[in-house]
Amino acid sequence: MPIAEIRGVKLHYQVLGERGPWLALTTGGRRGHQEFIPLARKIADTGHRVLLHDRRNTGASDVLIEGDEVEEAIWADDLRELLSRLDALPAFVGGSSSGARTSILLALRHPHAVRGLLLFRVTGGPFAAQRLPENYYGQFIRAAREGGMAAVCATQQYQERIAANPANRERLMGMNAERYIEVMTRWRDLFVNGAHLPVMGVSEAELHSIRAPTIVIPGNDKTHSSESGRAAARMIPGSVLHELPIRDQDVPLIPFEQWAPYEVEIARVFAEFMKKAG
Repeated sequence: MPIAEIRGVKLHYQVLGERGPWLALTTGGRRGHQEFIPLARKIADTGHRVLLHDRRNTGASDVLIEGDEVEEAIWADDLRELLSRLDALPAFVGGSSSGARTSILLALRHPHAVRGLLLFRVTGGPFAAQRLPENYYGQFIRAAREGGMAAVCATQQYQERIAANPANRERLMGMNAERYIEVMTRWRDLFVNGAHLPVMGVSEAELHSIRAPTIVIPGNDKTHSSESGRAAARMIPGSVLHELPIRDQDVPLIPFEQWAPYEVEIARVFAEFMKKAG
C-alpha cells in the first residue's frame, strides 16, 4: 500500500480506479479505510478514481497526539495536502460520521479544493453528544492517569494501531503521559463544544455558508439519526437529500458493514450526483 509523508506523519492510502473525476472517501470513528473498499470499488467502476486513506491516529498510519484544533480539522488539512500530492484537486470529498465532519470542514477551510460533498451517516443528537466524548477521549485520558502510556497502549484501540503499525508503540511509549492527557483533554473539550449542534461539530452558520454541491444520505441509528442527515440537507444550500429504504433503529450504532445491501444504490446515486455536479 502506498505511503505519503503528510505534515509530519506517514499516511497509508490507496486509489481505486484509473481514470475519471477524483473522490476522497473517509471512514467514521477511528476506523481504517478498509471497510470502504467494497463501496469504493463500486464507485470506481462508474468511471471515478476513489482515494481511501487511514487518517493519522487510525488504521496503519502513524499515531501523533499533537494539535490545537479538533481532530477533524487536522484530518481535513491532511487530506487536502494528500489530494494535492496526487494532483487530484479539486476533488469530490465525502464520508460517513466523523468522515462526513472531516469532509465538511475541508469544504469550509479549503473551498476551492472541493468540487462537491457526498455525506452519509451524519452524526448529531443528544445520544451521540453523550456517547462520543467518552468513546473517543475519556477512556484514554483515564487510562493515562491510572497507568501511564503503558496502560494507553494496552487499550483495544491502541492495540489495533500497534498491530497495524508496530512503530506506533515506540511513538506512544516515548510520549510523556501528562502531555498525552493535555492534548486529549483539549481535543475532548473542543469536541464537546460542538457536540450539541444539530450537525455535530459544525454550526448552522457554517453549514449555510457552504457553496459546494452536496448530497446527503441519512443514517439510521442513535448516533447517526435520520434527522441529523435531514438537518444537514436543510442547512446546506441546494443540497440533495437521498433516503435509503431503511428505518431508524433504537440501537447505539449500526456497523457500516450492515449497509452492504445498499452499497449498489449508494454508488449509483453518488455517481449520478458527481456527473451532474461536474
